[in-house]
Amino acid sequence: MWDLLLLDCRAATMDSQGTIHDAAIGIAGGRLTYVGLRTGLPHGDIATTVRRLEGAWVLPGFIDCHTHLVYAGDRSREHEMRAKGMSYEDIARAGGGIMSTVHATRAASEESLIESAAQRARQMAQEGVTTIEIKSGYGLDLENELKMLRVAERVGEIAHMRIARTFLGAHTIPPGYADNRKAYVDLICEKMIPAVAREKLADAVDAFCESIAFTPGEVDRIFAAARAHGLRVKLHADQLSDMGGGALAARHKALSADHLEHLNEEGVAAMARAGTVAVLLPCAFQHLRDTHKPPIEALRRAGVPIAISTDCNPGTSPVTSPLILKDVACEVFGLTPDEALAGMTRNAALALGLEAETGTLTVGKAADLAVWDVSDPLELHHAPRGSGLLNRYFRGRSDKHGDKP
Repeated sequence: MWDLLLLDCRAATMDSQGTIHDAAIGIAGGRLTYVGLRTGLPHGDIATTVRRLEGAWVLPGFIDCHTHLVYAGDRSREHEMRAKGMSYEDIARAGGGIMSTVHATRAASEESLIESAAQRARQMAQEGVTTIEIKSGYGLDLENELKMLRVAERVGEIAHMRIARTFLGAHTIPPGYADNRKAYVDLICEKMIPAVAREKLADAVDAFCESIAFTPGEVDRIFAAARAHGLRVKLHADQLSDMGGGALAARHKALSADHLEHLNEEGVAAMARAGTVAVLLPCAFQHLRDTHKPPIEALRRAGVPIAISTDCNPGTSPVTSPLILKDVACEVFGLTPDEALAGMTRNAALALGLEAETGTLTVGKAADLAVWDVSDPLELHHAPRGSGLLNRYFRGRSDKHGDKP
């Protein structure tokens, strides 16, 4: 018996079944229990609710696998600074960038952070997003890092979606530690990570490996502490320079290495061997007016899974639209529409270690779906923001009808 049966639809499963015309999708207990041809439905099974979708397409819910969604303050002035020729590093060293957001986020209450982040999450939901990864990293002390991770959990409850939480205490060196970097890395490894693990506030640990942030040796220490406390790892890697980040991430069996504009051949090969996902962030690339693209063809040849994400943050990618992300990924990075779609579903789930739970329309997975009024999923390429979404289901419950899982 099904709680909900969707009929008269077409399904882009993003798994081995591919595209199914005249599809039926059965949901029970918030999970997919049938995905296939309508003519293959078991005889005699009963559905509590049947919804006919009039030929609409059903896709997996989108996954935004790299965001900094929880923050306070405004950094719009940095766009003008970049227009005048200042680089990412120049702005950071002038007191802008990450640290300006840290000051605002530390001063903000949990309630105000919840309100603003939930609004951003709702904007994403309006374009079919059902899972968001949210990083900390704008606290940079124990109290405020834990505050950010608690806020991230509440955002999921309010916006009706899955939240994967990532501890990013190693985002940049905070004030007071510029002359004693080791003391801050000690704090991360000996105080912050144990507290995050003890309170079960994160699924993974991230770090920013870059000349203006953390060295490979420091990242080695942080990742060793993360793994010792049962937390998986991912890395901001090779964004501004070749720091060997891809190979570093692979050595630690990281879920993903993200950005990768300066990823070298050794890093590509290491990621392929380790199964580390390449998360590309084309909106940040575009906002930073970068010209050095990630080695996408090398990633393709090596068989490295490619995911894409908004990198939603206040300074370098104030984007909450997966449709804009898909468009920029294709136009700026040269991904095909099919690659971009896989990068927002199947491969994005891999980047979060959630491939057994979501990312494809596969029996046994959570019923995370988006129903689109398009004649072909390729129409989502160049689609106007917010257009075409008829309904969104998270764990079998719809936004529009309130169907119970």
